Amino acid sequence: MNERLQSDPELSGAYQAAHLDYEAARDAVARELNLQVPELIGTTAGGMPDRVKCLHSLIAHSLAAGEGVNPLGDEALAKLPKWWLSKPCSEIANLLEQS
Repeated sequence: MNERLQSDPELSGAYQAAHLDYEAARDAVARELNLQVPELIGTTAGGMPDRVKCLHSLIAHSLAAGEGVNPLGDEALAKLPKWWLSKPCSEIANLLEQS
């Protein structure tokens, strides 16, 4: 993913847009809650906008923002097994608690 991000201008542009979307959504929540966290200015998650670091963060962004916003989050999500299709989440959570 990092190699493609550096060599594919279209992917890089889409990832930059995902970074801006993440930043805008986070900042909107902070304003709504009257929170100020200056150390977060200019940073997002998962290595955006320059690299791929934490796939779980990119997947979370894709799930929260919807398909088509974060191309690398969408890609990582598509590669995950669809475990939630086998049983309701509540049953899976119960299995995890028992182990």
